[in-house]
Amino acid sequence: MSILEKISSPRDLDGLTESQLKVLALEIREFLINKVALTGGHLGPNLGVVELTLAIHRVFDSPNDPIVFDTGHQSYVHKLLTGRQDFSHLRERGGLAGYPQRGESDHDIVESSHASSSLSWADGISRGFAMTGQSDRAVVAVVGDGSLTGGMTWEALNNMTDDNARRMVIVVNDNGRSYAPTIGGMARYLNDVRTRKSYRSLRRSSEQFFAKLGAPGRALYRGVRGGTHGFLSRASNNEALYSNLDIKYIGPIDGHDLHAMEEALTQAKNYGAPVIVHAITEKGRGYQPARDDQDDQFHAVGKIDPATGRALSTSSQQSWTGVFSDALLAEGTRNKKVVAITAAMLRPTGLHAFAERFPTRVHDVGIAEQHAVTSAAGLAYAGLHPVVAMYATFVNRAFDQILMDVALHKAGVTFVLDRAGVTGPDGPSHHGMWDLSILQVVPGIRIAAPRDAIRVREELAEAIAVDDAPTVIRFPKGSAPEEIAALRRTDGGVDVLAEGEREDVLIVAVGPMATIALDVAERLRAQGIGATVVDPRWVVPVNEDVVELARRHRLVITLEDGVRVGGIGTRIRQRLREAGVDTAVDELGLPDLFIDHASREQILTDAGLTGQQIARDVVAQVLGSRIPVARPDGEDPHPATSPGFGAVTGKQ
Repeated sequence: MSILEKISSPRDLDGLTESQLKVLALEIREFLINKVALTGGHLGPNLGVVELTLAIHRVFDSPNDPIVFDTGHQSYVHKLLTGRQDFSHLRERGGLAGYPQRGESDHDIVESSHASSSLSWADGISRGFAMTGQSDRAVVAVVGDGSLTGGMTWEALNNMTDDNARRMVIVVNDNGRSYAPTIGGMARYLNDVRTRKSYRSLRRSSEQFFAKLGAPGRALYRGVRGGTHGFLSRASNNEALYSNLDIKYIGPIDGHDLHAMEEALTQAKNYGAPVIVHAITEKGRGYQPARDDQDDQFHAVGKIDPATGRALSTSSQQSWTGVFSDALLAEGTRNKKVVAITAAMLRPTGLHAFAERFPTRVHDVGIAEQHAVTSAAGLAYAGLHPVVAMYATFVNRAFDQILMDVALHKAGVTFVLDRAGVTGPDGPSHHGMWDLSILQVVPGIRIAAPRDAIRVREELAEAIAVDDAPTVIRFPKGSAPEEIAALRRTDGGVDVLAEGEREDVLIVAVGPMATIALDVAERLRAQGIGATVVDPRWVVPVNEDVVELARRHRLVITLEDGVRVGGIGTRIRQRLREAGVDTAVDELGLPDLFIDHASREQILTDAGLTGQQIARDVVAQVLGSRIPVARPDGEDPHPATSPGFGAVTGKQ
């Protein structure tokens, strides 16, 4: 039996010798490589925190001493050490989550996996312990150097100095990367710490001196290493970073030297006030394919061959991200005013190609979505057209800036939201299911949801042409169909994808939900019910042609992969009432729940968003046995009088 198999709780680590711990570290890395290769997941970050996590669990008593991970994707080792070693269904329904999850273990404290929040959590927990007399409990926050680029981190640090008589340890896991190399002044400072000759030469010379004394000398060196770290820190002026914050700083420490990490963490635990322990680690450590990957060192992988690191399956279709990447490059080549902004996600959002071609026209601001948006407003004021690319789940963080800095000032800024709707295996904090509900309340905003690759290119060009309001392009994770052809396009720009012999049901499909909508229409046709399927292309504001089509039909079904509450369906229903159209509307979408990790197909099935389920319900509505009930057949629908409605502009 391996050492890892004998570990069911952190306290099982206490009796292990130094040599056994080294073997355990090797076993953990081998386990992660082999298991994550089968399911996909965050491999590189976890390979880099093996010794760091072992040291934390040996020094602190989890969960009595809460451990908060920022952002949480580096918590696989923590899961292994807290009794969760079945990784066979990692990030799949019924299996372990890819992030900390309270339902899995009392050792998991924070599961919201949005970066830069850990220090605020730790600040609140430690204040609560102090206020309730739990002075024997320490709080540990594990924060990556990438998360230090987020403003919330510095708000927390500022407040810690106001009342710093609390047992709080901040472990900075410094590997020079978030997804890709960390950006900004903080990154430059930490990189200087890692490479400064004064630090490296002092450390090496001290090691060499004691090593010459043989085994007793090496033992003596380990005994005084904590003090040596402090000396090296002062000699290389690393403490300058935190001196004005009145927070004790220990480091930099070799994050893969388990003994050194334990000594530093023990000092920090016993200090009685907030302490920063600065650990230098290597993302992807112990796995050469990850170390050789210059893009993100296997930050997140799909299913791979563990021996080579190569992906086991690839789609013949281009990803939505890839389509956008090419489209933006084309737009930027045509229009020199186009600039791009991202928040520490250059490659994940597809901006890397644009950056390679136009390096001075791309700004990576680090994990600072709020700053990114307001900075974009400033760029627009200066005469440029910024394209802000981020995951849909992260746009929530910048809502105020979109509302007050962009929309209020009528700034021409385009927001491109990747991973919109259901993302699947990353769980509740990463589903991009709130953007439609949140953003459509912004006055003047225009939101597009392309159904295929052609529409990504088309709608991005249209968005960039808008210079007096915010525009949004949203698309899901996965592969993009090249084309879902339209029968015709109305004068107002609505694509009609399918038409029945009768105008019974109008299905308004938002973006990639067009595929399901067409399936529903075919099922209804088999039941003798005529269905028209339209893609508005721009879902906000509501196109007047959608209003007139709704007037002519007996029932309207809206289909979106965002939450139903305040969704596009709700907006369409309100617009119909304003226009005096009394056609019933059934708004289909996701429930207002935090949806656990599962495949996209499983989640859509749970929400009733399948062709079979929707068609069954629509048949009942047309027959009058389910509400909302369709208008009776033959009743005057108040036909449209708008001139030119329904004109054909050619097949799309």
